[in-house]
Amino acid sequence: MVFVSRKEHFNAAHKLYNPKWTEEKNVEVFGPCANSNWHGHNFDLIVTVKGDPDPDTGFVVDLKKLSVLIKEQIIEKVDHKNLNMDVDFMQGKMASTENLVIEFWRILESKLPQITDNAVLHCLKLYETPRNFVEYYG
Repeated sequence: MVFVSRKEHFNAAHKLYNPKWTEEKNVEVFGPCANSNWHGHNFDLIVTVKGDPDPDTGFVVDLKKLSVLIKEQIIEKVDHKNLNMDVDFMQGKMASTENLVIEFWRILESKLPQITDNAVLHCLKLYETPRNFVEYYG
């Protein structure tokens, strides 16, 4: 089993705010992330797939095809967007990094078979900042 990863980058804004709570409770729980005028991040997404190398190509997955898939299915939908307002698959959800990575998984897991029959999704790692990131294994 070989693990292959591709890293992509995007910028996006969001706000952490629970409408069921008071303004004070939101500020208490989310701090500046509840800013009414939003805030932004420079995100890095690392997509890892696993499988056995194809005997004809030596690839687990063609990284160019994986890059195109990530860009078309994820990056183009979130880059320079407001995650709360502009991204259809985040509507009605708290725009946390945890929820975002789960939605990314759902999208990529269903699309990966279009580019390979040799690999499966293993892990997504989403960096919100250089020191804060989440990992998701489905």
